[in-house]
Amino acid sequence: MKAALVVLTVASLTGCATITAAECQNPYDVAFRDAIFGLAPQDTIYAPICSQNGSPLDSARYAEGWQEGKYEFDKRKIHGGVD
Repeated sequence: MKAALVVLTVASLTGCATITAAECQNPYDVAFRDAIFGLAPQDTIYAPICSQNGSPLDSARYAEGWQEGKYEFDKRKIHGGVD
């Protein structure tokens, strides 16, 4: 029963991932935001949505933003930030 609840929760949360056409044009900022909130990279979720919006996601810029956001997240965590 507990496993079913976990699967249902994860499935419902991944369905919530959304990105606007304007955000698709700023993948660095979106990725930085994702990382600073402690999320794993979401580019594989965003890419098809951005393509449908007519603005393909620049995966290289997303990766760069996520990497820098993750660095900032880790730095804040060291100095008393929370997970």
